[in-house]
Amino acid sequence: MSRPKEMTRAVIVGHKSILKETIDSLHDTNLFHVEDFVEDESGFKISKPLKNAEEVSKKLVKIRSIANYLGIVKKEPVVQKTDSVLRDLDSKLNELDRAIATKTESIAQLENELKDLDSQKRELLPYLSINLDFDDYRGYESLKVFAGMVKGNLDGSQISSITKAYELYFDPQSKTTVLFVAKSDADKVYELLQGLGFRELRVPERGGVPSELLRFIEQKEAEVTRKIESLRNEIESLKTKYADFILASDEILTIESQKAELPLRIATSANAFIIEGWTPTEDYDKVVSAVNSATNGKAYVTSLEVEEEEEEHVPVEYNNSKIAAPMQQIMDLYSRPKYTELDPSSVILITFPLMYGLILGDIGYALILGAIALAVKKAMKSDAVGALMNILIYCQISTFIFGIIYGEFLGFSLASLHTEHGSVPGLIPGWETIVLFEGLGGEEFTFPIHRTHMVMTMIAVTVLIGLLQLNLGFLLGFANISRHHGMKHAVLEKGSWLVIELGVLLAAIGYLNGTGLAYVGAVILVLGIVMLTMGEGIKGPIELPSLMGNALSYARIIAVGLSSIYIASTVNDIAFEMIWADHSKIGFVAIAAILVFILGHALNTVLSIIAPGLHALRLQYVEFFGKFYEGGGRKYNPFGYIRKYTEE
Repeated sequence: MSRPKEMTRAVIVGHKSILKETIDSLHDTNLFHVEDFVEDESGFKISKPLKNAEEVSKKLVKIRSIANYLGIVKKEPVVQKTDSVLRDLDSKLNELDRAIATKTESIAQLENELKDLDSQKRELLPYLSINLDFDDYRGYESLKVFAGMVKGNLDGSQISSITKAYELYFDPQSKTTVLFVAKSDADKVYELLQGLGFRELRVPERGGVPSELLRFIEQKEAEVTRKIESLRNEIESLKTKYADFILASDEILTIESQKAELPLRIATSANAFIIEGWTPTEDYDKVVSAVNSATNGKAYVTSLEVEEEEEEHVPVEYNNSKIAAPMQQIMDLYSRPKYTELDPSSVILITFPLMYGLILGDIGYALILGAIALAVKKAMKSDAVGALMNILIYCQISTFIFGIIYGEFLGFSLASLHTEHGSVPGLIPGWETIVLFEGLGGEEFTFPIHRTHMVMTMIAVTVLIGLLQLNLGFLLGFANISRHHGMKHAVLEKGSWLVIELGVLLAAIGYLNGTGLAYVGAVILVLGIVMLTMGEGIKGPIELPSLMGNALSYARIIAVGLSSIYIASTVNDIAFEMIWADHSKIGFVAIAAILVFILGHALNTVLSIIAPGLHALRLQYVEFFGKFYEGGGRKYNPFGYIRKYTEE
C-alpha cells in the first residue's frame, strides 16, 4: 500500500527576456506540472504565444493532414537527429505537399472521368441488342423515332393495325424498342405504346454502333483505372519514403507548439513572468537546477507551503513498484486517488487476480490466455497495451494456481470424482480426490475442489472471502481518516463497523451454543451501532443492511465460475458424443466434432476474459472501494514530451 508521490508547489519568477530559456528548460526536464493562471486583480495578465507559434501551428496542421491522408500510424521508432529533421523540414514538407496535391488532384479528375464513362456505358447497355448506329436515330423531317422500353411484347402486327409504313427493332429479353414511323401516324402509335407501358430512353448523342462504343468505353475505363492505380501506388511509395520523416517532424513540431503556447497558461506583466506549478518533491532540485542552468541563475525559483485545504487539489502521481504499476490502468479506469488518499494499486495487485482466478480456475484456459497475453505484449510495443497484458498475465497465474486447486482443464476434471453413482476417473490416472472435512448441506470439502459438487460450501467460502476483503477496506478507510481527521473520527466512522461485526459474530455463536455469550455480543453490537451513529450520523445505521448485501455479492465468484464450467463441459460432451456416435471413424462427423471442440472452447476463452474480468472488477470497484476509497484526484501531467522518434 502506498501513497501518491509527495508533491512540492513551486513558483518561477523572472524577466521576460529569459522566458523562452525557462520554458525550454521546464519542457526538457518533463517534471513540472504547470497550473493554468486565472486573471485576477493582481495586474498580471495571460501572455501571448511565442512569435513562432503561428508558423509552427500551420506546419503541424499540414504534417498531420498529410499523415492522416497517407494513413501513417505510430510504429517502431527510427530515431533521427532533431537538427537534421529541422534542416530539411520546410523543403521536404513543401515537396511532399505538392506531390500529394498533384496526385490527389489527378486521381480526382480520373475518378470523375471514370464516373462519366460509367454513365455513358449505362446509356448504351439497353441498346446493345439493337445494332443500329446512333446517327440513324435522328435527322429526319418526316419520321418519328420512338426509343424506349415496354412492359410486354411488341410485334409488327400491332403496328400494322395503325400503319404499314414502319420499321421496328425489339429485343424480347430486355424489352428495348426502337420504332420508326411516319410523323403523321406518330400520335396513334404513341397511344399504342403507352398501352404497353412505354418508357422513353435517352438516345446517346454520339454516333456509332452500341457494341463498338461499349468496347471502346470499357477499354477507356481499364486505362483510367490503371492510371488511378499507378497514382495510388506512387502515393503509397511516398508513404514508405517519408513515414519516418513525418513521424519525426510531427514530434518536433508538437514539442515546439507546446513550448510556443505555454505563455497562454502563465501570468505576465509588461516585463516579468510567473510560472506556478507542481513537481514531485524528489525532483524539485532537478527542476531548480535546470532552470538556473538555462537562465544563468536569473530566474527566481522557490517552493511554497501547501495549506491543508489545498491538498485535495494537488496533482497526483502514482508511487508504485514496477510490479504494481500495471494496476494503475485499473485505477485510472475508475478514478485516480486524491493526493490525501491511500493508493490501492498494490492491494488490487493481489485482490483482482485473486478474484479472477477464483472465478475462472482452469489450467487449460490459463495456459491459452497466458500465451495470448505474452504474444500480444511482444507484438505490440505500446505501454498501455503492455500494462493491460501484464494484468492479464497476473490473472492467468492466479487462474493456473486455482486450476490446480480445482483440478480442472478445459472443463475436464483432472482427478477422480466420487459420486453417488460411483467413481468417475479424471484425466490424470491415479490422482484421487481426497475428502478433507464435512462441508455445508451434507457436502464434502475435498481436494481438488469439485465446485459443481459443493456449491453450498463454496458460496459460504466466497462470502467469507468477501467479508475479509470488506474488512480490509474498513482498515484502509481507518488509515485514511486517522491521518487527516484523527484517531477519534477513524474509530467512530470505520472502527465501528468492525465492532458491529464482532458483536454479530459473538451473538450468533452464543445463540447457537445457548450460552451467555449471546448477551455479550448484543451489547457489543449496540455499542458499535452507537459509535457508527456518532461517526456517520443516521446515515450509518441505515447503511447497515448493505454490509450483508456487499458480502453476498461475492457469491457471484462461484456463480460465474460454474457458468464457465458448464459451458466447457457442454462443449466437451457434444464433441465427444459426436465422435463416439461415429464409432471413432475418421469421417465428417469426427471432423465436425473437432471443430465443435475448438470453436466451443475458443468462444469460452473469449468469455473467460470478459465475464471473470468484469465481475472481478465489479467486486473491487463497488464492494471493496466503497468502504474506503473516494478517488477523483487530478492527474499529474508534467509539461514536456517523451521523445520516441527524435533526439537532441
